[in-house]
Amino acid sequence: MNYLAHLHLGGQLPAQLLGSLYGDFVKGRLQGQFSPQIESAIQLHRAIDRFTDSHPLVGEALSRFSLTRKRYAGIVLDVFFDHCLARDWALYANQPLEHFTSQVYRVLAAEPQLPGRLAQIAPYMAADDWLGSYREFAVMEPVLRGISRRLTQPEELRHAMQELRVLYEPLSEDFRRFYPELQRFAQSHLTVEI
Repeated sequence: MNYLAHLHLGGQLPAQLLGSLYGDFVKGRLQGQFSPQIESAIQLHRAIDRFTDSHPLVGEALSRFSLTRKRYAGIVLDVFFDHCLARDWALYANQPLEHFTSQVYRVLAAEPQLPGRLAQIAPYMAADDWLGSYREFAVMEPVLRGISRRLTQPEELRHAMQELRVLYEPLSEDFRRFYPELQRFAQSHLTVEI
């Protein structure tokens, strides 16, 4: 799962939204450097990643890729699943996507100590509405290009958009089958915390 899905699944309180994003930027053991609510959201982020990575439906989706190196197919699938979530947002959320993304951007802007690279990208995320822009399939291309710049072998993502065009419907169906299960998983963790 990528940014939008983690934010959607991790709870709607400001600390939960922050921790849902921090999970991609904070590595290693959590030792009290953040509030308990943020650390709990980081732990949920990590649990969501483990659940997703080990789920048979995700394995089935990953097996569809042939041209994109298997090593990076998971990255491509994460981004595509955020596209599916944004595209079909009304099926999975009870508020408009624009309201949700505005709330996330306000929370980010109000936090003076964002960790690492998140502090650098948060202003661009809000200014260019990264989360809402996932609705448009064409946005996948610059997103994947940006990711490839951070890889040691960027050429391995060269065919990703070509494959996504071919696999659009089957991967969309994989998302429709998987995401409700992931929602139930995340919700059960949030319920335990309350």
